[in-house]
Amino acid sequence: MNWDRIEGNWKQFKGQAKTRWGKLTDDDLDVIEGRRDQLEGKLQEAYGYGKDKARKEADDFCRACDS
Repeated sequence: MNWDRIEGNWKQFKGQAKTRWGKLTDDDLDVIEGRRDQLEGKLQEAYGYGKDKARKEADDFCRACDS
């Protein structure tokens, strides 16, 4: 799956993101709107991840949405 599809169907994937990253609020998820850069930034803020870790988390999420 690619991020264009996640962004286009964010309302469907938002629940999966909330389950995966419980520290992200509904407001955070609304701001993200499926945009990868926004997700990575929110993960860095909420979990203290470095840029590489946030990118890996986003990649893993994308792969998980594909299955």
